[in-house]
Order: sequence, then C-alpha cells, then structure tokens
Amino acid sequence: MFKFVLIAGLALSAAFTAQAEQIDPTRIVDAATGDWDGDGRADLALLVAPEESASDDQIGIYLYLRDSDHELLRLSLAAPNKIWGSTNADGVFGQEPSLKAVGKSSIAIHSQNSTIGRDRWDQTLTVAYRNKQFVVAGYTYNHYDTLDPNSAGSCDYNALTGKLQKDGKDVKAEPHVLPIAEWNDDTGQTICGQ
Repeated sequence: MFKFVLIAGLALSAAFTAQAEQIDPTRIVDAATGDWDGDGRADLALLVAPEESASDDQIGIYLYLRDSDHELLRLSLAAPNKIWGSTNADGVFGQEPSLKAVGKSSIAIHSQNSTIGRDRWDQTLTVAYRNKQFVVAGYTYNHYDTLDPNSAGSCDYNALTGKLQKDGKDVKAEPHVLPIAEWNDDTGQTICGQ
C-alpha cells in the first residue's frame, strides 16, 4: 500500500510540475520509480492514456529525472503515442500496457494482445538512459496464431550490443541505439524480420 501511495504521489507531483502537456492524473495508466540516470535518486516513469479525443490505443511515455539542485522531478522526455494498448476500464482484458523498473537503471514497457483475433503477441521495450538521453536498449517480441500451432515465433534484440535471437537461434545483427522518441513498432518488427 505504501508503495502505491508513494508512486501515486510522485505521479501527481510530476504531472503538475511538467512544462510540456499537462497530464490529467486520471489518464495515468501505470508508474514506476527507479534511478534512471544513476545519480542515486529516485526518478519516475509514467504510461499515460491519450486524451478522450485521441486514438484510444496509443499510450504515451513520460520520463522524469530528479533535478540536480532540488528534490523535484523534472520532465526529461515526453513521447506520446508510443505504446499500443487498451486503457479503457470497460475494455478487453489482455491488452493492457504496463511498465516496471528492471536492473539498476532500465525501464521495461510491456504491451500485448492476448485476447482478440487469432494473432496473439506480447512485446517488451527496454528503455535505458545513455549519453544524457533515453534510448531503446532492448526489444522482445513473441507471437503465435491460435489456429495454426506452427505459426509462432520469438525475437529478442539487445540494441546496445547487437545480440539478436530469433526463435531461440543466434542471428547476426548490429547494435542500433535509437532514442525512444524516434521509436515505433515498425522499427522493432523490421529488426525481427516480421
């Protein structure tokens, strides 16, 4: 309960201190804290649903770093329309996005379609703070067809090292560090050969 209250408090604080778009607290879908920039202080990541008038399936990522002179969170990155998912409380189960802190300073953003249609998938986008910017450090994608058991696959790509595994086999690839602001799902699909 304490962790939830702390995250909610940080989220509300961050929402009101942002210089970019004002974030309605009711649009916050998920939040995580971690030390993204390695300065020893807690930073914040938010997934934010689009406004009512926007497409209901493109969720934004908002990343906050702790100010070096004050104990305040400052918006470091606003990337609207980055993650696919359903945020409607009356929506379909199995399409909700989520995020969590992983490792010392990374953020894992998970999206999925595990309920609608025959093509089911899940993907995890790993974001890290490198050279004073948030970049895609990794991409994992799994898919299967509910009617064709032979139509399935997986892809795990480390963008920092270039290590790529497709369907459990190592494949030659190059490192390709891309700022999260430039990322879209087609980028990951191209890397995975989908």
